[in-house]
Amino acid sequence: MEKIMTLEQAVGLIKDGDTIWINSFAAVASPVELNKALTKRFRETGSPRHLSVYSPFSFSDWREDSDVEGYICEGAADKVVIGFFGSLKRTQKAIMENKIEGYNLPGGIMSHMIRACAMGDEYLFSKIGLNLYVDPEIGRYQLNERSKEELVSHVVSAGGREGLLYKLPKVNIAFLKATFADERGNVSFENEGASIDALSVAQATHKNGGKVIVQVKSLVNRHMPPKSVEIPAALVDAVVVCSDQQQFTTLDGFHEYLCGKYVPTGNILRAFRDEIRSKIGATSARNSLHTAIAKRAFKELHPGQIVNIGIGIPELIAEEVLQHDLLDDISLSVEAGSTGGFPLGGKGFGCAIGPDTILDMARQFDFYEGGGLDMCCVGALQVDAAGNVNGHYTSGKLSGIGGFANISQATKKVVFCCTFTTKGLKGSFDGEKVTIEQEGSIKKFLPNVDALSFSVKNAKINGQSVMYITERCVFVLTDEGLCLTEIAPGVDLKKDILDVLDFEPIIADNLRLIEY
Repeated sequence: MEKIMTLEQAVGLIKDGDTIWINSFAAVASPVELNKALTKRFRETGSPRHLSVYSPFSFSDWREDSDVEGYICEGAADKVVIGFFGSLKRTQKAIMENKIEGYNLPGGIMSHMIRACAMGDEYLFSKIGLNLYVDPEIGRYQLNERSKEELVSHVVSAGGREGLLYKLPKVNIAFLKATFADERGNVSFENEGASIDALSVAQATHKNGGKVIVQVKSLVNRHMPPKSVEIPAALVDAVVVCSDQQQFTTLDGFHEYLCGKYVPTGNILRAFRDEIRSKIGATSARNSLHTAIAKRAFKELHPGQIVNIGIGIPELIAEEVLQHDLLDDISLSVEAGSTGGFPLGGKGFGCAIGPDTILDMARQFDFYEGGGLDMCCVGALQVDAAGNVNGHYTSGKLSGIGGFANISQATKKVVFCCTFTTKGLKGSFDGEKVTIEQEGSIKKFLPNVDALSFSVKNAKINGQSVMYITERCVFVLTDEGLCLTEIAPGVDLKKDILDVLDFEPIIADNLRLIEY
């Protein structure tokens, strides 16, 4: 069977009603050319229709008018099930305008779902999501009025274990991006920043009699060493050579330090970080107040730890580790699969410069959900008086849970990093003290959160240590609720903290100044 095809031939294999699984982590390993080709086919022919699209993390190119997600938003797809919507600007809008069905499941759950699909299961049982928004007894994972399908059930297993039962899809189209393929169709990811769940996606699709479609940079006329093959030819139906495909969706060229072929250290690593930052802004927007948060959070890290670094303000904690020359002593980990090295932020999130290892994402989440992390540093959109956190959804903003729930529900120590207010907040940090010049119009510490991403009930059951670090103060979780334990030098307790809160926190008897 001839497997080498054009883009048009490959997307021509898709039929009405198919279920597509897109293997991607934002800008990492995203098969953008296949998605663009499907958009082109739909615009020219009006086919296929009634598609279902699954992806644990977003897969577009961050453009507001992106053709990567064009077919989804222009009538080809009936529903999407996505873990993180970050780069999917058009899809977010279509869901919020009630044009397509939209569902948000934890990214790590979706990673384990596709592996369970490959095993022939119909459901995935997991404790992750219990007592959170995805738990039907607590919240809602259906994102608009037209999203009626029940994908999750709250159950108690025969052994008395409480958890959630996730319904698995019957995937019959796989969209994958890899580096090389040989003429038989064996596939290698050796120049990619991650392989995500490529093998499981291919196995599940093949088992269902579907089509596994892979875009690659080039063909090789050699026998690939078996250990370099991520997907064997027996599972591959179509290989499309896209010679212009980028290693990284938002970054031109090939960078050997993003796929582990070269491991830079010291000033060389710093130079590469600055190079990427200048090209794609691979760090979220920052100011001196964010730096104050990161510097205080850094004090919680210790040599020998394995620490997950989330997107947003937590990215700056990685900067602190680098500046203190501790990258060899503290292993920074990202859910896309890397451990070690320096994790990128912003539009570069998911990759690391000079990682020690890059695992399949499901294996990374195995470790996370088993409680293997010593600590995680993640953001927060809202925090309530009890200490519950919303990290994925507010009115008018659909970011998606991503790996947040899988990471924060099982990690020994959880450090939330966020500003006290937002939208208009102005202030400064000079390295020693904080000055609040203008208060933000949106409060982050509220009597109740809009959606439950992190549950205090779970934290108490799991014996987790929990901190909430802002630019002006630090809270810790106690049995009675949030306890204010530290205040930043230069901050007024009454004016800048208590008068801004809509609830009364516990104030520690030994309230102390933050040390940076």
